[in-house]
Amino acid sequence: MPATSQPHRTDRRGRRLSYRLVAASAVLATAGALAAALPADAHDGKHGKPLPSRYQDVQLLSFNDLHGNLEPPSGSSGRVTELQPDGTTKTIDAGGVEYLATHLREAREGHPYSITAAGGDMVGASPLISGLFHDEPTIEALNKLDLDVTSVGNHEFDEGAKELARLQNGGCHPTAGCYTDKKFRGADFPYLAANVLNEKTGRPILRPYWVWKKKDVKIGFIGVTLEDTPGVVSAEGVKGLKFKDEVETINKYAKVLQRQGVKSIVALIHEGGLPSSGAYNYNCDAAGAGAGLSGPIVDIAKNVTPAVDALVTGHTHAAYACTIPDPSGKPRTVTSAASFGRLYTDTTLTYDRYTGDIARTAVKSANHVVTRTVAKAPDMTQLISKWNTLAAPVGNRAIGYISADVPSTGTESPMGDLIADAQLWYGRKLDPETDLALMNPGGVRAGLTYAAKAAEGDGVVTYAEGFTVQPFSNTVNLQDFTGAQLIQVLKEQVSGTNASAPKILQPSANLTYTLDLTRSGADRVVTDSIRLNGAAIDPAATYRVSTNSFLAGGGDGFTTLGLGTNDLVGTDDLTALEQYLTANSSAAGPLAPPATNRITIVQ
Repeated sequence: MPATSQPHRTDRRGRRLSYRLVAASAVLATAGALAAALPADAHDGKHGKPLPSRYQDVQLLSFNDLHGNLEPPSGSSGRVTELQPDGTTKTIDAGGVEYLATHLREAREGHPYSITAAGGDMVGASPLISGLFHDEPTIEALNKLDLDVTSVGNHEFDEGAKELARLQNGGCHPTAGCYTDKKFRGADFPYLAANVLNEKTGRPILRPYWVWKKKDVKIGFIGVTLEDTPGVVSAEGVKGLKFKDEVETINKYAKVLQRQGVKSIVALIHEGGLPSSGAYNYNCDAAGAGAGLSGPIVDIAKNVTPAVDALVTGHTHAAYACTIPDPSGKPRTVTSAASFGRLYTDTTLTYDRYTGDIARTAVKSANHVVTRTVAKAPDMTQLISKWNTLAAPVGNRAIGYISADVPSTGTESPMGDLIADAQLWYGRKLDPETDLALMNPGGVRAGLTYAAKAAEGDGVVTYAEGFTVQPFSNTVNLQDFTGAQLIQVLKEQVSGTNASAPKILQPSANLTYTLDLTRSGADRVVTDSIRLNGAAIDPAATYRVSTNSFLAGGGDGFTTLGLGTNDLVGTDDLTALEQYLTANSSAAGPLAPPATNRITIVQ
């Protein structure tokens, strides 16, 4: 029988109160180390009952970067690549909480010691069904998924710390109010934010760690987000907050847990790596521990104290289950389950009752696809139906027409180009002197799919689909820059904080240049190749540039974009896209996907 037909596990009753009590006791505890367990064949002398064996396998199910994707993601966002034994690859449709719930519930069967944890970005940049309601639907879904604990991610701060606190503790939205006749109860699981401090008090804004306990087994969880969160979130979202170093913070709280007798520790880190292959089942240890993985998580993993037994990571939306040596040289599991609920990771942590620690040599971990071939979880179907009914009057409205899929993938993507064109078109409505537009790649959350999602018809773009593409409610901003500053902006794509992980801005159609990836640093942008309307950029001239408010504030490492003058603030970016599609497409004349020929890439 599928797990969806079975009732929720009885040990989850009262879990909201229990995790608070455990968390509170973790803070106040002064007990020493765990007492050593007796051998497996030992008996209680009074009753003659066998005592627990020395080793206990604990199942750790984990995922990350859900971003409110309750319904199956569309296009490439809803597929994973699987490496075949013969070296070829195939794609598999994946994701959707109706299926994720079924997979997790089935995975838990036969595992009385099971924990479900997440690596941040559960909410934020969400599709309309969740984002329209300030992500209350996603928190409800995570409660039903029996999520035990998660770290915060950068997107948990999209609406600021007060809104994050509301998602944790419940209550109606301060301006939108209550969406149903029931008060929003908040998360049944703790959000961990060990390295996010209130600037005034210097204390974490949410609990820094949490301890899972069943009988005599204890496992501590420390949750952090990337230190550079202020660089990837609007200034308003992180106002009054300080973000500390990930390694320093984890090492600090590992000592705190050890002093409380908790020796088995897992770090939930919203920062990640980049595997050498996009296949979810790629063996990144094939050439040695962690040899197939690069990016920030590698240095973090190499420096986090050996007291931490496993790292659940995220942020990069990549899939991997690797081992990276800890500071003592001992291999340690590091995992990430891609994004949007397409995968989950199943890790076996073998708990040693003698020591109270994890026997690292016995840790096993693998990613599994959330296929759509299993039965849907009825409770999730009901939840989605409820919120879709509330969203339908807004979401089903047609805002434009396309002749084919508009993908969001690639260094230069058709969707990114389309948004840049829309913001140039809208910018010129505000000020006819607007010269060009630039769009940050991280703000392009999805593409547009030609095939009808429901009853709207093929090629129809609905407001809900547009919302999924641009959910941040950034404004369109116009600013003046010198030509020299504009050149510097393009070079900041591949230098400074973006040197190791370039962030390639999506340009409007009238801006072209060459990106030479065989070079290093800022030289990868070939200055002499930069053309606007076919003419070279004049360093001394003034150019009017259309961006969104995130970039206009210097976000994503584009500090020069924060130096613009003669600011003019327009409507939100989704409205600009909607107006562009409505004015430039029709059922009889749909818009074709832009050709990605604005950036010439040399590799």
